[in-house]
Amino acid sequence: MLIKPKAQERRMAENKETIQKEEVARESKRDAVEHEGIVHIYTSFNNTIVHITDMAGNTISRFSGGMITKQDRLKANPTVAMFVAKRAAEKAKEIGMTSLYVKVKAQTGSIAPGPGAHAAIRSLSREGIKVISISDVTNVPRGGPKAKGGRRGRRV
Repeated sequence: MLIKPKAQERRMAENKETIQKEEVARESKRDAVEHEGIVHIYTSFNNTIVHITDMAGNTISRFSGGMITKQDRLKANPTVAMFVAKRAAEKAKEIGMTSLYVKVKAQTGSIAPGPGAHAAIRSLSREGIKVISISDVTNVPRGGPKAKGGRRGRRV
């Protein structure tokens, strides 16, 4: 089979271009290091605070419900929590964070986190940030100080 010289040159040029593109792709994959961080989500029944740090603990962004809305009754609302997480995630993405560990914290002694926790986590994942793990780090009271009243309790 005879190949015309011009066609052969064209094929060689195409092969060189594809090889160069593959090399550039390999180099960019090496350069694209995933930056990880930690998201601390504090949710009570009065407010939601989203605090993003790097792995060393340096603050990258911190937003709360009061920065989104000025109405006290709405600070713990899931919708406001979504906007809080969205703003924090945008700032983290500017810096180059691609994946996050999530730590959810509720008020000490409360049974469950506030209403904004689940919405904030969903909003983070929708922003294109990979959620590596979710853990609950709520403080649990163990004993504590002596209760008010005498030996048989407070008599009214």
